[in-house]
Amino acid sequence: DELRLADGGSPCAGRVEVKHNNQWGTVCDDRWDMEDAEVVCKQLGCGSAVSAHTWAHFGEGSGPTWLIVVDCDGDESALWDCKHPGWGVITCTHSADSGVICSGKNSANLPL
Repeated sequence: DELRLADGGSPCAGRVEVKHNNQWGTVCDDRWDMEDAEVVCKQLGCGSAVSAHTWAHFGEGSGPTWLIVVDCDGDESALWDCKHPGWGVITCTHSADSGVICSGKNSANLPL
């Protein structure tokens, strides 16, 4: 499985897209929050989450809505390690695609 951010103007911002079964799809924004965004940013090496976006803020994606009602604690190493009902079990309109803005790559190297 793979993860990327699309149409956000940088590799560390955009619509959340996940690749599963060799097909790219999106994440529905039901209960999408900062903890979920934090895991996405960390997984991509993009620092920490600045904001979590709903309602296709970065435009509508395509393909399956792979994940929905993702419930992260914020310390998981991958988005799909968070609690969720399963891959593609609930369909969701692309008007509800989730997005994130991360602080950027360099912040991971800054001293706390």
